[in-house]
Amino acid sequence: MEEAQHRPVMPSEVIRELDPQAGQTMLDATVGLGGHATLILERLLPGGRLVGVDRDREALERAGKRLGKFGSGVFLHRGRFSEIRSALRAAGVREEGGLHGILFDLGVSSYQLDRPLRGFSFARPGPLDMRMEPGAGESAAEFLARAPLQEIERVLREYGEEPAARRIARAIDRRRREGSLLTTLDLAQAVEEVLPRRGGKIHPATRTFQAVRIAVNDELAELRLALLEVDRFLAPGGRVVVLSYHSLEDRLVKESFRERVREGIFEKTSKVLRPGQEEIEENPRSRSARLRSAVRRA
Repeated sequence: MEEAQHRPVMPSEVIRELDPQAGQTMLDATVGLGGHATLILERLLPGGRLVGVDRDREALERAGKRLGKFGSGVFLHRGRFSEIRSALRAAGVREEGGLHGILFDLGVSSYQLDRPLRGFSFARPGPLDMRMEPGAGESAAEFLARAPLQEIERVLREYGEEPAARRIARAIDRRRREGSLLTTLDLAQAVEEVLPRRGGKIHPATRTFQAVRIAVNDELAELRLALLEVDRFLAPGGRVVVLSYHSLEDRLVKESFRERVREGIFEKTSKVLRPGQEEIEENPRSRSARLRSAVRRA
């Protein structure tokens, strides 16, 4: 059942842009449950190898079971995707120019969203956690309990692009002073006090949950660090593919790729690709996906 629920986003486009070939070495910087990694490994073998990185220990363990059939063709490493160098060192892969392809699938996975104890979703009651790396650092509840009102408003405005940031921040502040901001439903209800549901497809708390999750996991800083070094790890002609799910991530990727083209490091970048209507209907969580790719100058 879990296997069926885990659908890699834009699989055909990812494989086309990454173009894995037998004997090559590639890296999946956000391996998750191994959906994209499986498709890549089927094309890298025989003779190729995939390094998979994830900061979520539980997801990595499940990916290991799924990818075990590939034997020595896969090496899994627990860490952040800004720590690619450490992963390559652990795998025995040359750090400078040792990869033919790198994939980043950003954001939160379906597996994480569907587990109430992780606290990523307002669909089911759960603790306000939202940490990609359970038990490490500050939880969403801790962040919302200690952050000044102005900081919460800034996070909602910048990371969630939420027009009602000020009013939602005040609703959060009221609830935490009353001691009623402990679960995902508490946070969702705080948003609904300001933005009542009117039957739309997108829940009014979506942007708030996104913003808090980004802040808790320092996701944009992680992405910036990864993009600063990504070209160093690619061999000439090597490719990097990034799947992002909101405009802030996509903007960072687009600007980084353009800068590398101006510097003469990347040969070309693709236009942004979006999932087709058929995929969106089969997998609604893919609807916000944006794919960009670039090629290291040969």
